Amino acid sequence: MKLITNTQITVDGVMQANGGNNPVLDPGFDRGGWAMPLGDEESTAYIGDFYRRADSFLFGRRTYEAFAEFWGVRTDLDNPFVGALNTRPKFVASTTLTDPTWAGTTVLSGDLEAAVRALKAKPGGELQVHGSGRLVRWLLEHELVDEVTLIVCPVVVGRGTRLFPDEGPDIALDLVEWRRFPTGIAVQTYRPAGRPQYA
Repeated sequence: MKLITNTQITVDGVMQANGGNNPVLDPGFDRGGWAMPLGDEESTAYIGDFYRRADSFLFGRRTYEAFAEFWGVRTDLDNPFVGALNTRPKFVASTTLTDPTWAGTTVLSGDLEAAVRALKAKPGGELQVHGSGRLVRWLLEHELVDEVTLIVCPVVVGRGTRLFPDEGPDIALDLVEWRRFPTGIAVQTYRPAGRPQYA
């Protein structure tokens, strides 16, 4: 399977709390919900189709728990998000989660790199990672990502957790797809292409 990350970010790279303020997951952060006012029919349909393409999902624990609480309790399977997330296998990287209640979940608690490589070696189309910032950074560092999709919202939040850390691996990227939606949201899909060249 091809491992693809899908991250909603601001122009200044923040990925935290795109859907709203959550005092449990994001204590003290009051600038959540920055993506919601910018969504439109076209961008929502694009993201829904993205979820439908998944053969399985890989999450970090925090994103998994937020998704399980919101999407895992819904039964309207004709909704593309609900249908995909509740009918396809889900894997969660965690050393603390022991008894997941969301059906179809497998916890990866041992050698994460070996487990992800084994998932990627399986036949199928896409192993998708949504949100899960710490996990995405780890996957990039270990060169396990095949494609990076950024859904860039036209807003500068000014603070919050950014997708890419101040210090991290340097990665050259090949742009493979670009789209723009009416509210100014831009989708950029990249493939990692080794190390950058420097002048």
